[in-house]
Amino acid sequence: MGINHKMGQISRRDLFRLAGRYGMSSTLLAAGSFGGAMSLANLASAAESTYERRFSKPAKHTLKFGAAGFNARNLLIERAGALEFARDLESRTDGEIRIEFIGDNQICGQLSCVEKTQQGIVDIYAASTQNSAGGAPYLNVLDYAFMFPGRASQYHFMYHPKSQEILRDPLEKRHGLKFLFSHCELRGIQLGLSWEDKPTVTKLEELFGTKNRVTGTQLGRIAMQALNLNPVPVAWEETLDGLKQGLIDGAETWASAVAYANMSPVVSQCVDLKFFCGTEHTSMNASVFDGLEGYLQDAVMESAYWAQVHVQAANEAALVKTVGFSDPQLPGTIFAQNNVRNAFLADDQIKMAEEMCSPEFQPQLWTEWRDRLNKWSGGLDTYQEIYDVAREVPADMLPENVEPRRWWKG
Repeated sequence: MGINHKMGQISRRDLFRLAGRYGMSSTLLAAGSFGGAMSLANLASAAESTYERRFSKPAKHTLKFGAAGFNARNLLIERAGALEFARDLESRTDGEIRIEFIGDNQICGQLSCVEKTQQGIVDIYAASTQNSAGGAPYLNVLDYAFMFPGRASQYHFMYHPKSQEILRDPLEKRHGLKFLFSHCELRGIQLGLSWEDKPTVTKLEELFGTKNRVTGTQLGRIAMQALNLNPVPVAWEETLDGLKQGLIDGAETWASAVAYANMSPVVSQCVDLKFFCGTEHTSMNASVFDGLEGYLQDAVMESAYWAQVHVQAANEAALVKTVGFSDPQLPGTIFAQNNVRNAFLADDQIKMAEEMCSPEFQPQLWTEWRDRLNKWSGGLDTYQEIYDVAREVPADMLPENVEPRRWWKG
């Protein structure tokens, strides 16, 4: 299970024994409620009370939640909100909705969760929008280069009524998915062990010509090619080996993804290029949502809102205190323990990257995809609309200071 970091001496066998008695979802929901290490007795007691509360009356709806590679341990590193959402929705509906949480890639992975949700094999899923863009290409709408100046602008957009019009409605109409909430980070280049003895990157040109793993996003590749970063599609599972052996110089992803996926031992530098979205989101099969009674639909939306607020605060704290993505870096964090150096590039270097690859400065690179996304959106200028919303808040605003709003209420 890989939950030992938080569960002290609890073995895999003990965990499965508890799960056999109380169910994996009750056990994981109980584990996710602990802030620190726990004993087997504590977990058993929490799992029992969680089980009794969840099964105190029959559920009207049991929903399968395919959470890619997430579990109670790594959701404390990258705070994507999946377990909090499940726990809140069950509690809010007094158990009328019950969530069967299936993580650790047991029912679907980063690339397949979206399709399994569209097929109705799972009802809800959590994965990055970039990996999910293969099965739901409209999710590329978030991936124009340098559309978001920082994490605050990402959260501001997620809460904004315009996100309903530009992101959520077209996604639902085209791909049958209801976008619920998302964690927000921006992607950089995570350099492997071949960069361990090199000085910390300070100039963009030091990255030119490097070979880097790319996710499922088509728009991410456009930016990487324009920045001379040689995008190579490598499966997430094979990225670790590639970085370790120097087959690739780096991987485009974000800081907490490196930490939660246990990639820190093979990453030497985390270069904060901020060039496009890293959004670990949760979506639901839209027809399953539509099949719920009105008051339960309201509960899903309120739990999604609550999870979004939770993620905004918790992930910002975890980036500094758990991951070690700060300057100065806190001792004892995952990056500090694994000697991962943060390379925060100066504004002039970010500006240079922006001028090399963004739709604002290189519109010709984006024409084909921009036209396609605009058409799918029903005729909106998707890049310009999101770009404008993203700049309604100051570029240097702290992400935790963004005001939460119920996006569907306008």
